[in-house]
Amino acid sequence: MLNTNYYHPFLNKIEQRHILELVPVMKTPSSIPPYALPILFFGLVIITGAALLHCSISLTSAPISWIDALFTATSATCVTGLSVVDTGTFFSRFGQTVILALIQVGGLGIMTFTGLAFYLWRRHVSLSDRIAVGQSLLHDPAFHLGKFLIRIVLWTLTIEAVGAFFLFIQAPKDFPPYSALFHAVSAFCNAGFSLYSNSLSNWRGNWGINLVFMLLIILGGIGFSVLVELQACAARKFQPIVKNQGRKLSNYAQVVIKTSIFLIIFGWIAIYAAESIGFNSHMLTGEALLTALFQSVTCRTAGFNSVDINHMTNVSLLVMMMLMFIGGAPGSCAGGIKVTTFRALTAFVHSQIKGRRQAVMGRFALNSDSVNKALILLVFATSIITFATLLLTISEGGDIPHPEARGLFLDLFFEAVSAFGTVGLSTGITPKLSMVGKSIITSLMFIGRLGPIVFLVAIQSFQEELFYDWPEENMLIG
Repeated sequence: MLNTNYYHPFLNKIEQRHILELVPVMKTPSSIPPYALPILFFGLVIITGAALLHCSISLTSAPISWIDALFTATSATCVTGLSVVDTGTFFSRFGQTVILALIQVGGLGIMTFTGLAFYLWRRHVSLSDRIAVGQSLLHDPAFHLGKFLIRIVLWTLTIEAVGAFFLFIQAPKDFPPYSALFHAVSAFCNAGFSLYSNSLSNWRGNWGINLVFMLLIILGGIGFSVLVELQACAARKFQPIVKNQGRKLSNYAQVVIKTSIFLIIFGWIAIYAAESIGFNSHMLTGEALLTALFQSVTCRTAGFNSVDINHMTNVSLLVMMMLMFIGGAPGSCAGGIKVTTFRALTAFVHSQIKGRRQAVMGRFALNSDSVNKALILLVFATSIITFATLLLTISEGGDIPHPEARGLFLDLFFEAVSAFGTVGLSTGITPKLSMVGKSIITSLMFIGRLGPIVFLVAIQSFQEELFYDWPEENMLIG
């Protein structure tokens, strides 16, 4: 009988594949593809949450339809933040707790799945081989799944508790213990749900409250692996340098941090400039700068807002859509195509313009597989958003003449990008969507949360390595 945990690091790739083809690939009818596990997990959580939110105990007075309950449960589990009803007034304390639990489970679920995938990637296990060797790696003495999961949970709960504490001590009347905890969890998990109907508009000039929220959002958006590296790097600062052990972050962590900082600063400047005739005209300079900075941070990942999005300029909305599309880091609660994908694409474009063979990102050049994944993910994301926007345009105003529907397309496009990027910002059109429109946005949130991960793994699981090349020729392009 073959040992299903067999994996030898000194075998070449072809020999490993021949061995692996004899082992876990012998599927039984009851076997579930590993890339389907996140879909099943999130699907079951969403259905359970929708059933609980539909119960009268979760509501204050008016009933909620099944489509609205499903929409809210999907938004919470996929840590998006789009809402068709006012969370703070429509749901009872039990219903708010259900939403809080869905946010927490969804955030931990994403960090668990992506964190485990990141560990396997660090072990130089390709996506197509993870299915076969994953069980073997879990028996690695250097890796303990239980401790790994406990570490993620402890990191998450600690950061959320500290964030809730600082919210409470700064504004105990506005953020009592339950409200402080709810908003801290929502911020760190990048969910964007708020118990206040105008989100954080009442504190747009409060630097302390804004800084706590921004720090929680950023920590939840850079990924578990980067947090661990930052902690280890900080610890090494107070220790003597050990041989072969530097004090620098990995190239991956540096790319994530530098790209995130660049996007925050770019969005800050662009939104502030675009709103020079908007909120800048009736705010003090410091408050306007803080508001622009907060929107730059939150629109990439979280979905909180300190101003009415519907009153912002079209330029600001376009800048925010671009930031929402990029999102946060892999292995985090953030959505979008991720900052590493964006950085890989810019490196690829730069190399093509310079006529260079390699795309350099940080201290290393990207291999062709990474560049191809970034390009495929870009095509996948843009195609999904385009198709969803087309469907929304048909369902929400397909029979309305253009002169009567001015501005509707931008609202729907913004909503689609926000849903796919699991951001949660809206121009106010969410509660007005038809049943078909709500179903489209619900699907888009689910696809945006799991689609990129599942899509890349599923694609590579069906790939076969060819040992021949086709003849090449030049093609007139452009």
